[in-house]
Amino acid sequence: MAARDWALLAFVGAIWGCSFLFNAVLIRELGPIWVAAGRVTIAALASWVVFAVLKKPVPRDPKLWLQLGLLGVFSYALPFTLFPLGQSHIPSGLTAIINALTPILTVIVSHFWPGGEKAKFNKALGVVAGFTGAALLASPALTGAQGADQLLGIMICLMATILYAVTLNVARSFRHVDPTTLATIAITGAAIASVPVAFLVEGVPHATRIETWAAWLALGLFSTALTFQIMYRLLPRIGATNFASNTFISPVVAIILGVSLLGETILPVHVAGMAVIFLGLLLIDGRILRRWQKKPA
Repeated sequence: MAARDWALLAFVGAIWGCSFLFNAVLIRELGPIWVAAGRVTIAALASWVVFAVLKKPVPRDPKLWLQLGLLGVFSYALPFTLFPLGQSHIPSGLTAIINALTPILTVIVSHFWPGGEKAKFNKALGVVAGFTGAALLASPALTGAQGADQLLGIMICLMATILYAVTLNVARSFRHVDPTTLATIAITGAAIASVPVAFLVEGVPHATRIETWAAWLALGLFSTALTFQIMYRLLPRIGATNFASNTFISPVVAIILGVSLLGETILPVHVAGMAVIFLGLLLIDGRILRRWQKKPA
């Protein structure tokens, strides 16, 4: 990939790492559905402003609106609900580490996806390493009084990463759609679907703290509207697997913020699990094996 693409990936990874802090702040006052509904609604409004400023034409095809709206439900509304729900059971740093499994799960989905990227030997090794790391992450939850609660949180977050892996591959089928249009309509579909559900399930939201509103705005504007505008521009150039490698950065940022600002504790076994997952990501990238196999002249 070009240096510019790596820089954009690093930027997206850092901003998404901050989103776990924002979620942790929001679930103190809001239910997980309202966290997601507010996030996508703010992002949708911001995206339409960008859409208008860039003077993009509004698509007239109802089928495209429906397809992109459904993409938004499965790639935004549902994962954005599952992650804060999972964070009510486990620390934000651990949630971000689980999110780092996204590229590993993307490799599996891409291998079986029609026209997807086929998994080679190095990617298969990366998948094995990734699941080994996931087992390390889950191991503390198998013992102790709060083990069942923590294991539930881990499983909820894993469901979100599976959705990400699937929708990253689905999004590739919309290469013909302008990235601004794609992101705007998809996020709008997520907002239309999630707000009524939030009212029905969790009632009227009561956000009284200034930090709650600040986290909501930051989550919607930066961690969603901005990053997904970048994402849909990068995906056609670098592919789903390469894009998912931004999760190298997100856990590191999330752990630093969680420990320093939220007083969270990350166990040594969690760090070991993250290291093994990162090894899996390096294997998927392939460069570490190519350098090892390269013979001196």
